[in-house]
Amino acid sequence: MNSRITVPAGYVRHLLEQAERQGLDVADLLQQSGIEPKEIEQGNALSAVRFGVLYQHIMRHAQDEFFGMLSSGKVPNGTFRLLCHCIIHCRTLERAMWRCADFLDICRGALVKPQVLRKGRFAKLSLAPVAHVEQADFERLLARESSTSIRTSLSMWHHFISWLIGKRLALKAVYLTFPEPDDADYYRTLFQTDVRFGQHENAIVFAQPFLDYPLVQSEESLRAFLKTAPYQLIVMVDNDRSLKSQIMAMIGKDFSRDLPGSEEVARTLGMSVSTLRRRLQEEGTSYQAIKDGCRKAAAINYISSPQLSINDVAALMGFDEPSAFFRSFKKWTGMTPGEYRRELSSGRPSRNS
Repeated sequence: MNSRITVPAGYVRHLLEQAERQGLDVADLLQQSGIEPKEIEQGNALSAVRFGVLYQHIMRHAQDEFFGMLSSGKVPNGTFRLLCHCIIHCRTLERAMWRCADFLDICRGALVKPQVLRKGRFAKLSLAPVAHVEQADFERLLARESSTSIRTSLSMWHHFISWLIGKRLALKAVYLTFPEPDDADYYRTLFQTDVRFGQHENAIVFAQPFLDYPLVQSEESLRAFLKTAPYQLIVMVDNDRSLKSQIMAMIGKDFSRDLPGSEEVARTLGMSVSTLRRRLQEEGTSYQAIKDGCRKAAAINYISSPQLSINDVAALMGFDEPSAFFRSFKKWTGMTPGEYRRELSSGRPSRNS
């Protein structure tokens, strides 16, 4: 996982303030997460990896999986896992979002669901009340909620969708109901689009063909996702629009299955194999190099997550025997998985990563 991605100090403080209001021991939470109190006091940005660990500890102690997001009461632990299993085999993103909405309508503690609407060339996903919440009650609650809770809710749905389809969901605009905050520039950086405040709803707008995109994740990649959550709901997948990035999105992160061949990739992209090879050569790469790079990046990403055992990582990477994974990992990085983890824990930069 990329330790260079950071979360602003203001969002870290907001999370801790919410935890304190719920009676949680903030000092203990920081200690469990390996964060020094002076880092918070000095207003330093926190790496997304460490913020994710802190978030995990808070959700576990609060017994609320939607902590920091819009919810009415606590959402029981395990709810998000069940939601993911309900949608992981949906054929398209649109069907997955419909099923998310149906699931949250009957979920204890949930207040908000994603509501998808196609309109001309664009689609809109808005934060809407679940079935048992009246619109007037929902609007009153929004008026009482902090802007950070609303932003977090919308941002996490955006990131979750991007994870499901294996690429950043490029946005046309973002609408937010609250007035423009002092850190409005960060909102524009976060969503990478035009952000409009003081609107009548909280929503993201994007090209409607995205709703027809297939989900590229599998039960195996979901297992790793859930073990490291909410890290991948905080960070965002690459926004590169090159042919290489399109192929990386098609490959996805499930290496327990056979990867598509160059013929299948070319057919999906609507070009011949020779054109695919020529265009990749112009970008200074090849299909084999992309596959190798994806394997290496996935292996390093999984190994960097202490929640996964090395045998877990080997299985996620499609190796029947852990010993074969050990050999490949050493070829990719110059270290065994164990050596790589020890270097990470020591804080020293890892070679060839």
